[in-house]
Amino acid sequence: MRISYCTWGMMNVEIERIIPAVAQIGYHGIELAVVDRGKTGLYTLNPVRQAAILDLLDTHGLALSAVAGHTPMCETDPARNAANMQRLRDTIDLAAALRQEGEQPVVASHVGGKEAQWDRVRERLAERVFALGKYAAERGVILAVEPHCGTALHLPGQVEWLLQTVAHPAVRLNFDISHFDIRGIDVDECVPQMAPLSAHTHVKDQRGRYPDYEFLTPGSGPFDFVHYLTAMDAAGYTGWIGMEVSVMVQDKPGYDPFVDAALGYYALRHALNESGVKLG
Repeated sequence: MRISYCTWGMMNVEIERIIPAVAQIGYHGIELAVVDRGKTGLYTLNPVRQAAILDLLDTHGLALSAVAGHTPMCETDPARNAANMQRLRDTIDLAAALRQEGEQPVVASHVGGKEAQWDRVRERLAERVFALGKYAAERGVILAVEPHCGTALHLPGQVEWLLQTVAHPAVRLNFDISHFDIRGIDVDECVPQMAPLSAHTHVKDQRGRYPDYEFLTPGSGPFDFVHYLTAMDAAGYTGWIGMEVSVMVQDKPGYDPFVDAALGYYALRHALNESGVKLG
């Protein structure tokens, strides 16, 4: 396993500062968030900026673990859905353009919608995910859908249904266990289900139960990362462990993204050392 940092936690920081800092902390890779509100919005990354990012990653010895596209796939309005699907295709194109030798390009995205809509939108969602998977496969990219509290896709059984229905090798899972843990779905229940389906992961720390819960940075909450990593290893997962800092943390007074990046890395590195899971 390798540890990556999601730039979601540094949306207001220039990528030229992020990459050296993340490498110095000790991370092995970054997940590049390309939502519009940040300094690496998708449509700001022209070929010149793409080349600069690849050069920075190479200079500092980092891999690109994924591109975080996070664009809804359940939209009912035809015009908005067309725009969303185009944005996801453009995100897939970006991941292909940022390909590094020996690394699998991955695009991670939640699916949007509301929890209560699952039964109404799941067939439509499967059709759209299949089309995106086909597009991704043509470009050598994996589309990793993310179950997320508050969205239509939010439970392990729904993930299994979606991936079985889509049945496309370029469609896999971005497994963020925090969204299951806050529902009381523990490591031993969901990891054996989800890890074999996963192309990438997110981890946070968390406390409470949905909807009365709080996301935290790894190292500042009660989640047992040694247990989690041991279970992931036993399930055969060997890929990225992606440290993500929630907006709940970012919105707190005095938030310092570099401090939380270091806290999350050292918590995960310590847990890897304690678990005996192979790093690298």
